[in-house]
Amino acid sequence: MKFVSFTYNGEPNFGLVVDEGQKVVPLGNGIIASTSFLDFLSEEDGMKKVRKIEAEWNDVEALSVKDPLFKWEAPIPKPNRNIFAVGKNYIDHAKEMGSESAPSSPVIFTKAPTTVIGNYGDIQLHRGVTEKVDYEGELAVILGRGGKGISESEAWDYIFGFTIMNDVTARDLQKQHQQFFIGKSLDTFCPMGPYIIDKESFYPFHDKELITKVNGEVRQRATFDLMVFSIPTIIETLSKGMTLQKGDIIAMGTPKGTGSGYQPPKFLKDGDTVEIKVEGLGTLVNQVRN
Repeated sequence: MKFVSFTYNGEPNFGLVVDEGQKVVPLGNGIIASTSFLDFLSEEDGMKKVRKIEAEWNDVEALSVKDPLFKWEAPIPKPNRNIFAVGKNYIDHAKEMGSESAPSSPVIFTKAPTTVIGNYGDIQLHRGVTEKVDYEGELAVILGRGGKGISESEAWDYIFGFTIMNDVTARDLQKQHQQFFIGKSLDTFCPMGPYIIDKESFYPFHDKELITKVNGEVRQRATFDLMVFSIPTIIETLSKGMTLQKGDIIAMGTPKGTGSGYQPPKFLKDGDTVEIKVEGLGTLVNQVRN
């Protein structure tokens, strides 16, 4: 099943995606108890209720995603805290960023929750702050349960599902400050979407392909089995002494082909369109604006 957060006529809601992605059944208007996707993660028997809705929906209650009053939002528009992310988790990307080998332990950083935008939202270039804005297509994990001291063998039980994320980065700020947070936390630097898909619907995913295009040109193409550190390893690492929370977002790293990896570099510019496609997850589309 796929879920989407949206506004309709300015009112925030979330819903179940039906009709091959063309329509959405609103869920936050009394059909179930929850009013947002984060609330839904805490609702007892929530998935059971939604499966029933999926089997019985009709056109009367469904909204068209092409309706001019329908606006896409990030699946979790306002995360409760920073987004976790994994650096250099594809060896070819690590090499294009100047490393000679894969890291021996996971490289973890975070992005501010104020970076988040949805499908078709605009990525701001922040001229005067940065001149080297780059894209990073990634698979992101959404936790459905919180916990601490989670083992690799238990990790899958804590996952609700997956979404697509663009870990937009100001490379000059990243280099200037010699760490990741500032260069990755400017407003609009975390497009996510278009959907969250539950884990059962996405398995098996290791051979699924991520493709990033800029203005139609393929820049990144890789399968998820190329990750250096697996999703269970990352969850185990993060939860050692740290409590993970329901609704936490973990971006699993980007493959080679980022703009900074080209010679000369291909940084984003005003008017560019960035598309990140993952089989089963749809395509995240964002335009770049000054």
